[in-house]
Amino acid sequence: MKFSEQWLRGWANPALSTQEMCDQLTMAGLEVDGVEPAAGEFTEVVVARIESLEKHPDADKLNVCQVTDGTETLQIVCGAANVREGLIIPLAKIGAVLPGPAPGESWKIKPAKLRGVESSGMLCSEKELGLADSAEGLMELPADAPVGQDIREYLQLDDTIIELDLTPNRGDCLSITGIARELGVLNQCEVTEQQWAPYKQTIKDEFPVEIQAGEACTHYAGRVIKGIDVKAQTPLWMLERLRRSSIRGLSPVVDITNYVMLELGQPMHAFDLNKLDGKINVRFSEKSEKVTLLDGKSIDLQENSLVIADNSKILALAGVMGGEDSAVDDSTTDIFLESAFFRPEIIAGKARSYGLHTDSSHRFERGVDTQMQVHAIERATELVLEICGGEVGPVLEHKTASHPEEAVPIHLRSNQIKRVLGIELSDDEVTEIFQRLGMEVKVYPDGWLVKAPSFRFDIEIEADLLEEVVRVYGYNNIPRTCPSYHSVIQAQPEAKNSLNELKKCLVNRGYFEAISYSFVDPKWQKILDPQTKTIALANPLSSEMSVMRTTIWAGLLDALKHNVNRQQSRVRLFETGLIFKPQESGAESEAAGVDAISQEPMFAGVICGDIHHEQWAEQTQKVDFYDVKADVEALLAFSATDSVFAAAENPALHPGQSACIKQGEEIIGWVGALHPQVQKALDIDPRVYVFEIKQSAILNNSIPEFAALSRFPEVRRDLAILVAESIPVSDILSVINEASSDLVKETQLFDIYQGKGVDEGTKSVAFGLILQEFSRTLTDNDVDTEIENIVSTLNQQFAATLRE
Repeated sequence: MKFSEQWLRGWANPALSTQEMCDQLTMAGLEVDGVEPAAGEFTEVVVARIESLEKHPDADKLNVCQVTDGTETLQIVCGAANVREGLIIPLAKIGAVLPGPAPGESWKIKPAKLRGVESSGMLCSEKELGLADSAEGLMELPADAPVGQDIREYLQLDDTIIELDLTPNRGDCLSITGIARELGVLNQCEVTEQQWAPYKQTIKDEFPVEIQAGEACTHYAGRVIKGIDVKAQTPLWMLERLRRSSIRGLSPVVDITNYVMLELGQPMHAFDLNKLDGKINVRFSEKSEKVTLLDGKSIDLQENSLVIADNSKILALAGVMGGEDSAVDDSTTDIFLESAFFRPEIIAGKARSYGLHTDSSHRFERGVDTQMQVHAIERATELVLEICGGEVGPVLEHKTASHPEEAVPIHLRSNQIKRVLGIELSDDEVTEIFQRLGMEVKVYPDGWLVKAPSFRFDIEIEADLLEEVVRVYGYNNIPRTCPSYHSVIQAQPEAKNSLNELKKCLVNRGYFEAISYSFVDPKWQKILDPQTKTIALANPLSSEMSVMRTTIWAGLLDALKHNVNRQQSRVRLFETGLIFKPQESGAESEAAGVDAISQEPMFAGVICGDIHHEQWAEQTQKVDFYDVKADVEALLAFSATDSVFAAAENPALHPGQSACIKQGEEIIGWVGALHPQVQKALDIDPRVYVFEIKQSAILNNSIPEFAALSRFPEVRRDLAILVAESIPVSDILSVINEASSDLVKETQLFDIYQGKGVDEGTKSVAFGLILQEFSRTLTDNDVDTEIENIVSTLNQQFAATLRE
């Protein structure tokens, strides 16, 4: 909103400079978006009158004018289309300085000859004085303008135009009244508000009104005024205030309704009474109805658009723009003034849906004072009679049951001021702030009960009252205090692994961390985990992100595919996050009426491509099952519980290159190569290996304990056995550990062989056993006895024999 500083100071005039006032408004939440002078910089321009004129002897489009400034008569050559005898215009005399085409530029008026005729000055338009961007002719001044007076003084051009960029909740400040109220509150200065009383009616004429859309239009006020002079001239002071608010003067009646809107914040409309048929009806539009608006644009109305209509036609798009068929024109003698309250939620977006944005819709969308309608009618009536004359009928009011008469009181707790705002105010200070804001206040031991005035329709909750307190108190007055923080070192359980440490483990092995969405494509989910029921989102972002993941592989494989498709042949990614699975509803969830969801934190990874980056020292070699298994073992090394790999099948994994990971009897994860059919379905070319482990299985570790070192030497005995090739080495190690006594400190696998010298279907497995006694040196007999016991147990369990 733009407005004149002079106009505003006529309502509230605090002892502040323009810049100080703008800064104050900005800090109070009414952001000043721009400040500019009301006119360009010029001098020596006065009010003058054209005494006579004659055609230029050597140019058809030029006139030679005799112009008086009250002290002398000057000859001036002018080519304006509206130049005529008796016209009052601005005159730039010799030596006058006028604003140039660019900011900061100027030019000086000098004596000149135009086609051989001397010209001693220049007659000016609004453009040449910097009052407008364009002009079609000379600036015409009122006939009673004092000839010879400086034009700056006459038009009061030593003024500033201020533009506010208001937030949507402050519709109450889209008027001079609202801004003046704010200044009065902030500076505790007097505000000169318009005093109004019902205007004395001189005729009894009325026009019937019916409100069918009672929820949308809750208050409608109207008045008939007859016998107006529509050809009267709008006063210059009003035109200047409108111009400085970026509103062009059109006709007296239209100018008055625009002026009242700027002054009071209540949009109005004037209908030509003689063009109305039957009665006014506020209703919703019907399908296929049309209306031609004041801008000449004909629109097909959408169904359920709020309109003002009579018995035969649509008169206006309510809250947006009037219609052409009922507009005031040069033949108008009788008018019907309208002032209404339309609910913001009904008007919001309607103007934009028709490609429109008007000053009226801008205000109604944000809300107007629910009690301002009759006041606006009375103010407009006063101005119409002052400018156009006429006979005044009574004001007719129509209110519906849903019209908001009073605001609901809001309770503000006194302890909230310190807790939320960080300032301490006395009860009297808070009460005084609310009273200055025009609010009704009742003081209670624990706070205040506050009722907002009708023009503060944005005050609805306790937080709004807190905002008002700090706005008026002043954001700059809030004391600056450093945050108070008492650092306490939190105990970190030694038996708990940090998730970051686990992540660093894989980063050190060449992985990059990825973060993917928890909701995935249902097609990918079904391919990777067809046996698990998924949880569908009620309101998904898209069909490709409509179910919750039951495995992190879905997001990681999508990221891997994205990288491979962009020429990244070596990809190593990991992710930590939750997976989501439905679980059987228990009694509690059934009572609450909700489905139970199991959420499990997981640690997953995917790899493909070469083992190492390309280099000269080694030949390239693709990753295989044992590479990803080694990465998993590096993570499992953090766990306090021993883990084993067991061959098992998973729908997403290659049946010959997959294993489940167990701790005891619990399956804590999976590792393996992606199934070829799965790769084909996901359109991934290179061989991909994946793993996924429960975080709970690797977040706990064992606390190291001191053990004394033996002073006696250790003995190593190598043991090579022949077993069936189907027997897992892990099972053999398990039996060795169970059969061993405390003498065996460590068992190491160092060779697996199949080939020459070993029967088909058999494999040779070699272990190194480290034996040691704490209190003495072991003898050969001790070692032989231990080895014989182990070999005997292996023979019993697996039919194992010593390899010769």
